[in-house]
Amino acid sequence: MGLTAVYEALQANGRVDAGLSAEYCGATTTVRFTDSQEEFAATLGGCGVYDLGFRARIAITGGDRVRWLNGMVTNNIRDLAVGRGVYAFLLNPQGRILGDMHIYNDGERLIVETDRSQTEKIMAVFDHYIIMDDVELADLSDNETAIGLAGPEARKILNAVGIEISELEPLQTMTPACKCDCDCLQCTVVRAEDMQAQRYEIWLSQADAYKTWQALVAAGAAPVGSEALELRRIAAGIPLYGVDIRERDLPQETEQMRALNFNKGCYVGQEIVERIRSRGNLHRTFTGFVSEDGISTGAKVLAREKEIGEITSATRLHTPGGDRTLALGYVRREIGMPGREVTIGNAQAKVVQLPFGTEALEKWPDALVHRA
Repeated sequence: MGLTAVYEALQANGRVDAGLSAEYCGATTTVRFTDSQEEFAATLGGCGVYDLGFRARIAITGGDRVRWLNGMVTNNIRDLAVGRGVYAFLLNPQGRILGDMHIYNDGERLIVETDRSQTEKIMAVFDHYIIMDDVELADLSDNETAIGLAGPEARKILNAVGIEISELEPLQTMTPACKCDCDCLQCTVVRAEDMQAQRYEIWLSQADAYKTWQALVAAGAAPVGSEALELRRIAAGIPLYGVDIRERDLPQETEQMRALNFNKGCYVGQEIVERIRSRGNLHRTFTGFVSEDGISTGAKVLAREKEIGEITSATRLHTPGGDRTLALGYVRREIGMPGREVTIGNAQAKVVQLPFGTEALEKWPDALVHRA
């Protein structure tokens, strides 16, 4: 796995220990800068800046691009306005999930944003379905990268470095008239898919990434590593493809209904998705678990000594009431209702609705914890 542009520059300039790196979503980036719990808190109560170099962008051009991609993914691309985005799944004909992505209408092209770990497979599936279509694919990842900002001070930090943006809705993009201290030539700002929290992505060239990072840190943003990003992801109840979402899973099992549009017409795997919707024959659901004890990824969830689910992600969170484990996973729909007491390994746990709220987080302000 290659190094992200930001991590490579940080290492070259002695700003991060090479030993504090790891592969995350298909690229090598910084694990932590100080303490991951403090970095997580910065994304909730101040402003955290983090490396998004593990994200990839695929440009789709050609006269048939909208019609073609609309027939490939689970969400509505046909009616997607310029400067807007949607979250979507790519399915196989049996309705199983081959990948997930955000798709943006960038005018003369569509932009598919996904993890680098998924790029090769998604590009291969896309290429397989281009037959007589006027469609061309281009992986932009070798030239472009991204930096993220999260927290109530995020927009203030952007303005402080001269990236002036208007009030954006979730998954809305804009290209600001950049007057920033980082002196980048051009960037695109995306309001990330949150409902209330302030979270932005800055897409820019790899050559401009490090000076932009430096400017944001100088303006008061706290550097955040991948450990804190995982904490934030799990606390927000967001599944990660390859970890919480696997190829064996069906779209409705993941509870990511934001990825589905039932009025858009035909696409690969649509028959299975529609059959589940019309018949309601869904046995598993994605949910959260909280425990005072440690929980391991891959552990089985038991109720009265009967297996009813599995854990796909888990993290330990420091709270005012003491350490506790937040976990994500699947549970049988008819048994694992919120509030249900279960056993996971040697731990006693409770099934909770996502995202985790104040009860699970033990006095963490509910207003600070949102879907990421």
